[in-house]
Amino acid sequence: MKKIFIIIFIIILSTTKLYSDERDVQLNRLFNELKIDNAALVYGTEQKIWEIWTTHPTDLKLTNELSKGTKLMQGNTLAESIKVFSNLIDLDPSWAEAWNKRATALYLIGDYEGSQKDIDKVLELEDRHFGALAGQGLVNIKLENFENPVLAVINGRMRKHNIKILLGDAVELEFSQYDLTRGRITRRN
Repeated sequence: MKKIFIIIFIIILSTTKLYSDERDVQLNRLFNELKIDNAALVYGTEQKIWEIWTTHPTDLKLTNELSKGTKLMQGNTLAESIKVFSNLIDLDPSWAEAWNKRATALYLIGDYEGSQKDIDKVLELEDRHFGALAGQGLVNIKLENFENPVLAVINGRMRKHNIKILLGDAVELEFSQYDLTRGRITRRN
């Protein structure tokens, strides 16, 4: 009887590992597709990535709970959604999307420090999480955390028309959705 239990446990463990590896392969392929300069593919690819992130790797019940918490958050029932996301984090602290959803809810109630801590955890688990990277930019704006440098290049139109930027000029930036330390200067104010 003990041998049967051990064999079943090993099969379950190996199946979970295989599914996790398959998710990583899918995500790598999709992120490589995002690097191709084809605007028509970008939206669909992003949606496929979100679908993978919002689906728990092994437990459909957790996926359904995440969906429930998201609906609560969309309905502006933020305290209740935070409870749902916190419960999910307790059940599986390695699921980046549970942390990301809670970070969003914390941001919406004005707990920017708490949101940043959750974003840090998301990026520790999935460093390519463009939702968390965008959220981090919003949190930094709310916290007036402007000391982090940004490497920015001048937009092609500005370069073409020989528009100069001087130290102290106010500029508008477009940030890369993949790296908030990089951007493009689109306008000098």
